[in-house]
Formats: sequence, C-alpha cells, structure tokens
Amino acid sequence: MKNINISLKVDKVPTEQADAMFNQHRAWFAKNFQQGNFLLLGPYQDKEHAGVIIAQAESREALDKVLSEDVYYPLDLATYEVHEFKAAMVAENIKEFQGR
Repeated sequence: MKNINISLKVDKVPTEQADAMFNQHRAWFAKNFQQGNFLLLGPYQDKEHAGVIIAQAESREALDKVLSEDVYYPLDLATYEVHEFKAAMVAENIKEFQGR
C-alpha cells in the first residue's frame, strides 16, 4: 500500500485557471477511487491545499502512471510524496470515520 501526501503549489497555479484545475483534480480523485486505485483520501485539516491518499497499485511504476494523470502533475504545480507501508492493523469500524 502507498501513502501519498499531496501539497499544491498555490503560488504557481494560475489564478484564472485555479477553479477549473481543482475541479479536474477532484474528478481525478473520483475516477481513481471508483477504479479501486485509491482506498481512502481527504484534505488535511491543519494544512491548506494539501491532503492524503491511501492507495494500492501493482507497482511503483503503476502508481506513478496514476499520479501523472493528475492535472497538477505535468505542470509541477503540486508535490507528491509517496511512502510504501504495510497495513499491520485495520480497524473494523473505519467507515465510521468517513466525513470526520
């Protein structure tokens, strides 16, 4: 599994394109969540314009392909910090935390 921290480089995003780009970014989230690439995602509450994704992929190369499809990626408008981890414990009630 992969933990991805994404932080937008807000000062580099063209103001006139910010809303449209963010909508494309959200569509990218939804597409990859529906396809099963992203298992859990959401914005940080203590850091603006940043969030976390828990993802699964066959390989790092496969994940890099998914990341490259984000609207911000090819323009270097966000940082994508990826860490691999092994889920040693998973709470049975994890769905109870959705939206919190």
